[in-house]
Amino acid sequence: MTKKRAASSTKTRPGHRPGEFIRVLISDARVKLRLKQLAKEIRRDFPTEALHLIGVLKGSVFFLTDLARELGGEVSFDFLSVSSYGSGTDSTGEVKLIKDLDVSIEGKTVIVVEDILDTGLTLKYLLRFFEEKKPKHLRVVVLLDKVERRIADVRADYTGFAIPNEFVVGYGLDFDERYRNLPDVSVLQFGSRSKAITE
Repeated sequence: MTKKRAASSTKTRPGHRPGEFIRVLISDARVKLRLKQLAKEIRRDFPTEALHLIGVLKGSVFFLTDLARELGGEVSFDFLSVSSYGSGTDSTGEVKLIKDLDVSIEGKTVIVVEDILDTGLTLKYLLRFFEEKKPKHLRVVVLLDKVERRIADVRADYTGFAIPNEFVVGYGLDFDERYRNLPDVSVLQFGSRSKAITE
């Protein structure tokens, strides 16, 4: 039974449009289990404090809401939006603030919630941005960490999964605004190429 499930998770199947194919990398069940563990790790460090979660739009939305449910206690939300990707699959290397925070974070225990840590350029920008706003504590939780792509010298305080250098979609992550609604984290491939595109 276990072997059958493992085999099905590596099967490539058609994507949303002709020439696009997806392969499950991390199942919905594994994501949910890891979320519970991440919430415990965070609450172990901040057992009684009010936590202010800041989601980086749009990819973090599912991750943030599911994590907040597991955290319990007093939790508040805010969101901001930055851009370092165009409509393609490669980062421009330039980070731009598109939407600022709605409320002050001064004196708060802030948990930055990111879907994926890739080159680290976005996170480096965000950490500098947040530190200037004088939070009491500043921590980072990422669902996915693509270590071999790192350029900037940054790391997350809490990490869901380390993943290989493949382009992933689902559970909030997109390709050209598509695939965000998939429950699993999946590798996106094009045409008959066996190797996935890279971010």
